[in-house]
Amino acid sequence: MAGANFSLEWGEVHALLGENGAGKSTLMNVLAGFYTADAGILEVDGEAARFETPAAAADAGIGMVHQHFKLVGPLSVLENLRLACARRAGWRSKAEALRAMETLGKELGFRLDPSARVDEMAVSDQQKLEIMKVLLAGARILVLDEPTAVLTEQEAQSALGLARSLARSGRAVVLITHKLRDVLGFSDRVTVMRAGRTIIDGAASEGMTAASLSEAMVGGAPVTELPPPSGSRHFKPEMLRVKALCAPASAHGVALAKIDFSVQGGEIFGIAGIGGNGQAELVEALIGVRALTSGAVLFDGVDMPPSPEARRERGLRYIPADRMGMGLFGELPLNVNISLPRLLGGGAEKKWLVTKSWMNGLARDAISQFEVAGAQVDLPARLLSGGNAQKLMLAREFTGGMEILIAHSPTRGLDIRAVQAVQTRLRAAAASGCAVLLISEDLDEIMQLSDRVAVMSHGRMSPAENVAAVDRARIGRLMLEMH
Repeated sequence: MAGANFSLEWGEVHALLGENGAGKSTLMNVLAGFYTADAGILEVDGEAARFETPAAAADAGIGMVHQHFKLVGPLSVLENLRLACARRAGWRSKAEALRAMETLGKELGFRLDPSARVDEMAVSDQQKLEIMKVLLAGARILVLDEPTAVLTEQEAQSALGLARSLARSGRAVVLITHKLRDVLGFSDRVTVMRAGRTIIDGAASEGMTAASLSEAMVGGAPVTELPPPSGSRHFKPEMLRVKALCAPASAHGVALAKIDFSVQGGEIFGIAGIGGNGQAELVEALIGVRALTSGAVLFDGVDMPPSPEARRERGLRYIPADRMGMGLFGELPLNVNISLPRLLGGGAEKKWLVTKSWMNGLARDAISQFEVAGAQVDLPARLLSGGNAQKLMLAREFTGGMEILIAHSPTRGLDIRAVQAVQTRLRAAAASGCAVLLISEDLDEIMQLSDRVAVMSHGRMSPAENVAAVDRARIGRLMLEMH
């Protein structure tokens, strides 16, 4: 950060916007006690404050609901609350905790089953539990990080309504989001950051437009959404066919039951659905790391080879949802991350001729062509922002011979410019004749990019429909009904 300013008033929803790397998370991590500032002043209720730890910030009434929830999956709702809140709330028994949970639930207008196992709950209910957790720990200032990123349209409206309700009760809410529609519809004031500096400092959201906010975020002409697919596009013959696919469940996951769909060359086929409904298992079955119990995966009418390496040689590429967990080696430099698939797979390079110079050249080309900002060939991948890490993965996967691309939540948590860069690359892949399978919990993204769409729930898939003939609300309802 470089002299960033931010003010928050009681009773308001304050939206915090900015590109990846703009300083939003750093600023909020200072507020929540994860980082300490090198200079400047932090005041809470007019009193100077300096939080050396998250516990100190929590003691001051500041709570943060992270985009990736901090819950213990195998434990129940009530056990999670007791684990997180018992000391601050002063609970001496399970009964006290249960009473506090029920009282808060009535205030917030929803009820969670205290005995429900957390990793078996819907994402929207896990989010409500996170909000309960910070409130029962005494939070009066709430920071909500991308609260609608993995919710359906209806769930997103409910979550934003809850944020507004919390503010109206006298609390203060910070809403970190990349969705301009959320800002314009639900916030009272807006702060925009760019390159560690405050560009718009707490201005009233009334009268603002998506174009003006976008321009402030990126520092140039406003970034606009990509137009929907043209209905007159012509596709190549079928490239990917999934026939009556059944596969066992992963730990705490769901089994796949007779999944049927096909993707033509040049088509983007979207799979919508709430997370945890078999999407991960389907991806693993397609890339060759999960055995099938029955059914088949065909490429150009022929059974896919069994191993992931052979499928990659055949032209299958994969963008995983977990960038650092499955996509990149965080501790390894960019040149190694870019080169590994060619070294370990069936690339044309002669492995005995590989040099550091060759690896550096490959990495520099990728950094340049995919505009990976601030990257050096020897930089550890973990130091990249989310958007730049995603661009690096795209650069690695978009190599010669790509015929089928599986993209799982490719823009989750990215800012508006990074989102457009990734989506433009997906469109370009389809335009080149590649069959693109887009799996996303972001319904806006599915409707914007896909030619056809299906909904996945409980390991099953709905019949595919043309996006041009179906509206967002219907798909959202289908996601909830099937779930």
